[in-house]
Amino acid sequence: MIDTPGATRPDWLGTLNPAQRAAVEHVHGPLLVLAGAGSGKTRVLTTRIASLIERHGAPPERIFAVTFTNKAAGEMKERIGRLLARDPSGLWIGTFHSLSARLLRREAPLIGFTRGFTIYDEDDRLSLVRRLLEQRGHSTKLFTPRGVSSLVSSAKNRMIPPEELAQASPFDRYAQVAADVYGALGPALRAANAMDFDDLLLHPLALFKEHPDRLRAYQERFAFVLVDEFQDTNKAQYQLIRLLGADGNVCAVGDDDQSIYGWRGADVRNMQEFQRDFPGTALVRLEENYRSSQVILDAANGVIAENKSRIGKTLRTRRQGGEAVTLVAAADERDEAEWIVRELERRRAAGDWDLTEMAVLYRTNAQSRALEEAFRRAGVPYRLVGAISFYERREVKDLLAYLRLVANPSDDEAFLRAVGVPRRGLGEASLAALGEAAARWKQPLLATAAIADRIPDLRPNVREAFRNFAAFIEGFAARAAELAPAAVLEEIIRGIDYEAVLLQEGPEGAERWENVRELVASAANWSEVVPADEEGGSPLERFLAEAALVSSHDSVSGAEQGVTLMTLHTAKGLEWPVVVLAGMELGLFPLARAEEQPDGLEEERRLCYVGLTRAKDKLYLTWARARRRGGELRPGGPSVFLKALPPQIVDEQRTTSLWAPDWGGGRAFGRATPGWRSPAGAATRSSARLTPPPVEEASQDAPRFIKGERVRHRHFGSGTIQGLSGTGRDLKVSVAFDDAEVGVKQLLVAYAGLERDWEGA
Repeated sequence: MIDTPGATRPDWLGTLNPAQRAAVEHVHGPLLVLAGAGSGKTRVLTTRIASLIERHGAPPERIFAVTFTNKAAGEMKERIGRLLARDPSGLWIGTFHSLSARLLRREAPLIGFTRGFTIYDEDDRLSLVRRLLEQRGHSTKLFTPRGVSSLVSSAKNRMIPPEELAQASPFDRYAQVAADVYGALGPALRAANAMDFDDLLLHPLALFKEHPDRLRAYQERFAFVLVDEFQDTNKAQYQLIRLLGADGNVCAVGDDDQSIYGWRGADVRNMQEFQRDFPGTALVRLEENYRSSQVILDAANGVIAENKSRIGKTLRTRRQGGEAVTLVAAADERDEAEWIVRELERRRAAGDWDLTEMAVLYRTNAQSRALEEAFRRAGVPYRLVGAISFYERREVKDLLAYLRLVANPSDDEAFLRAVGVPRRGLGEASLAALGEAAARWKQPLLATAAIADRIPDLRPNVREAFRNFAAFIEGFAARAAELAPAAVLEEIIRGIDYEAVLLQEGPEGAERWENVRELVASAANWSEVVPADEEGGSPLERFLAEAALVSSHDSVSGAEQGVTLMTLHTAKGLEWPVVVLAGMELGLFPLARAEEQPDGLEEERRLCYVGLTRAKDKLYLTWARARRRGGELRPGGPSVFLKALPPQIVDEQRTTSLWAPDWGGGRAFGRATPGWRSPAGAATRSSARLTPPPVEEASQDAPRFIKGERVRHRHFGSGTIQGLSGTGRDLKVSVAFDDAEVGVKQLLVAYAGLERDWEGA
């Protein structure tokens, strides 16, 4: 047993609070450290490892320490080195994947690989999955490699074998195909002497099962096992820890309230099961927060307390008081974004905080579009972290390529992108033959595709695919001058069945589809505010010009000094003095689909808790009465999470331009009104509220406009209706606004958010 006294460095323990010190000084036996947000868990882990080496004589090579990012592993090793005043050479510290790869390099021959095996990244695996689909006679159009790969990876992470995946969904053809490919994937990888990322977790388990002597050797080698972010472990990772730490010297550090990766296999139940699987576990709660004000912690504690399946803790701080939590209702996503930009710029101008000390967090990537545009219009620098700019996303660029080709049939680059989405059986050889003919005839690619039957080198089915694509584009070109950009987009999306194309890609495809819906909303919003014919050109051409400017590199110049924009998942582990949580609405946060999944609402609540605890000094929460999603103005109610905020710490506000109709939510925040229902009641009604009835039937009080009526628009002010045309979603009004600079606007009622101007009538 290792316990040799060594030199004690007095500054190590003197800087720790009692709970932190208890976690560091515990040596033998299992230990579960429940580390709340901002409670100094990294200090505890690094000090504990240094203490095991320096005070208790544990050789570094006998310590197995797992983190969840390579960056965290590097930083921890540096901090341990500073504590020891020497490099802890031999220490096994890294991610599960890196440590497993290190172990497998030594043992590969025992499981049928050489030590020089290749690790396949996602693109490598997608290519292999595509080949297997084709070899086994499955359509790659019906069963996309990305979608099949996603299902296989999910099964691997849950340690579900191919036959069990097939048996679990006997009537799901997609699952059956995925199971078939899954069964062939292992032998194919082995034949290539390769492993994918999932294999790096599974092969050590197979090794230890087939060769118990190797398991015993590693159990004897590692005297201490430590795991950071334990709440994010999946089944395979937990099994590996149980095997390596069988003697009981396992220290698991995590926070069950911050488990937010269930969608990729993480199982929060590992936190509870640890105490059962390791009898005699010592439990240490790190509840003193060194980051946030007490007001912010009160908000976070209030929200997370509603989760039932948690071990339980309450964050506290010595920083008493603090600014109230500002809770803001906006008219729509544009109004919300503009208010956020104005408020953050106001606080900067007042000298309260720099822009670099501020962050805006949101639930889905699609929400960044309105925020990016608002920051750009106001000239306030921002930087997008953890995701590419909205207009640079693959699915957005795909559809913009279609629009570019409709607007400019000579755009060969747009042709090459659009013709491949969705796949039409047109490979590189076919495109090369088309390109040669186009060059020979001095014609753009689209014009050449229209007469592809004159190209002898092409197969009949390829010629037909080119002609059909050209006819599809030309059908829009004739009407592009008359249709609004949003209408063109919607027809293209339906024409290529893009929703089905994306949803076949699994969970990632679902998020991409949300971005497509946001693009349609952006185009609809653009039609509201663009000047009539000031710049010349068709509406489609002008919309594309603006989109190109937004997506250009200039749009993020000076971003290093700007406000940070990122998703809540990306924000985990980070902190800022000022944090805005945007889009706190039913159906958006929590996501509507979360209510359909076991424990889905609890994970969404944990994600909210993560967002709240990123703030140090000031917290803003915003929501919109209506939000454009997929080109439709959807009603929004306040998130059920807002109900849990202690009322005494909340400053309730609404934007000055809140002219949106009341969709049945009552006043902005009146808790006695229908807008503030109990969580159970909200959960019951939220799905129904996501898709409103047609605009003209939204409620008995919905505006039924007539010529000559006075109306108000949230941006353009008051005006008089001059005429109406269309019905239902296509109902348009012509409004002569009082502001001469605004003039006459043609507005779609579905997107305009108009209400009667009683004062100006």
